[in-house]
Amino acid sequence: MAERKIRVLVTKPGLDGHDRGAKVVARALRDAGMEVIYTGLRQTPEMIAEAALQEDVDAVGLSILSGAHMALVPRVINLMRANGQENVLVFVGGIIPEPDVRHLLEIGVAAVYGPGSSTASIVEDIRKYVLGEKPIAQN
Repeated sequence: MAERKIRVLVTKPGLDGHDRGAKVVARALRDAGMEVIYTGLRQTPEMIAEAALQEDVDAVGLSILSGAHMALVPRVINLMRANGQENVLVFVGGIIPEPDVRHLLEIGVAAVYGPGSSTASIVEDIRKYVLGEKPIAQN
């Protein structure tokens, strides 16, 4: 029997219109054999949480360059928890100041990937999480 593919939702919350990084990560995940659902630009936290629930994903990647990460990420996490998705990995990519990285990790983000992060490490972290070897929170 074939092993189930890891399902990852990649999304751009808020009004940020820069999606190149999100598309690079989405392609790397797909090339690694994962099933990727890319929602596109300008997603609300409610839209993201609902898509994560409907698509039954293992992980959600939020790409944020707008500076709104401290408002959007906690809202997405709270909505996902309300949906019973405490075990879904949430990771963030973008330009996030170090004090904000620490806060995001404290509220449940598994990892924050800044510019220049290796797509191979993102793939490996997601695989480890889904296989039950939860990755250490990192930035």
